[in-house]
Amino acid sequence: MSENLNVVMNGTQPSGCYWNHAPAKIGITFAYCLIFLVSLTGNTAVGIIIYKTKTMRKPINFFVANMAMSDLLFPIFLIPREIQLLYTDSWLIGGPLGQALCKLVIFLSDVSLTVSIQSLVLITVDRFGAVIYPLRYPLISSKLCPFFILTTWIVAMAFQSPELFAYKLIEYPGGLVCERHWNEAFGESWSIENHYVLILVVFFIIPFVLIAILYIIIYFKVNSQKTPGVESTNFGQQRLQRKRNVLKMAIAIVLGFAACWLPITIFWFLFLFASDIWSCDSQYFIIVAFFMARANCALNPCICFIFSRDYREGLKTLLRLPCSFKVGTREGTSPCD
Repeated sequence: MSENLNVVMNGTQPSGCYWNHAPAKIGITFAYCLIFLVSLTGNTAVGIIIYKTKTMRKPINFFVANMAMSDLLFPIFLIPREIQLLYTDSWLIGGPLGQALCKLVIFLSDVSLTVSIQSLVLITVDRFGAVIYPLRYPLISSKLCPFFILTTWIVAMAFQSPELFAYKLIEYPGGLVCERHWNEAFGESWSIENHYVLILVVFFIIPFVLIAILYIIIYFKVNSQKTPGVESTNFGQQRLQRKRNVLKMAIAIVLGFAACWLPITIFWFLFLFASDIWSCDSQYFIIVAFFMARANCALNPCICFIFSRDYREGLKTLLRLPCSFKVGTREGTSPCD
């Protein structure tokens, strides 16, 4: 599902299209570099903030951290490959290491995607429990979070494991090429179309239908709750407002993910079932669809910092940490103040 745009379009796009122009490649390179930096720094910061802040060690933040760690696989493995493929189709590393990387680049990026989707479901279930069953909250306790998080990775690796067998590094006269040889690995018993349809149903359609149903129930429940009056004290109002802010962050993460991945999901349906989708006109949509999917790994940490005061305060604390290591500062003072 996270295949490189160049690999998908190789040999299919008309030579005069926008995709082949140097200015377009430079612009796309700059955009991918920006996504790389924001995703790498943002998701790392989210993980560190949750790890170092005891008050944030709650189920929803554990699931957000799980999503952040899975999102790190994109800038580490996939985006450098995307940038390299803009300028050359040849695989740069040979031997056993090159063979391993050929298999891992697509495998780990697809694992990242499926882990993120499962994390979204867990985040939704957590918010559902907080709103619908506040006296029994959390439905998933902090002690059970490691089990559920580990399960997301095991399930993702199991479903995406065929990629490890299908991709091979092949040497051609023009250089090394990382290619998918699905029929060679699985024969006629299990087609690539069947595999992609299974992934789309299990990890896109079913989860997002479930997420939509749960958030609709949450929406009606929140609207039916009465806002605390004057007699309820400011503490009650602040608690309700805090709960709604966390809910807004969770909804924003889900909507951001859906918006980023919906275009490429439409593309995969067309790619599997449409007879001819390749043209210069459709190419613009395909390029934007792939770019939006890649951009989601940089969007999630931004949503956390925008919607959550706790994450913003954690980021401020994290940015002040280097000051404590500067030589010559007196105890109790900071050069950053």
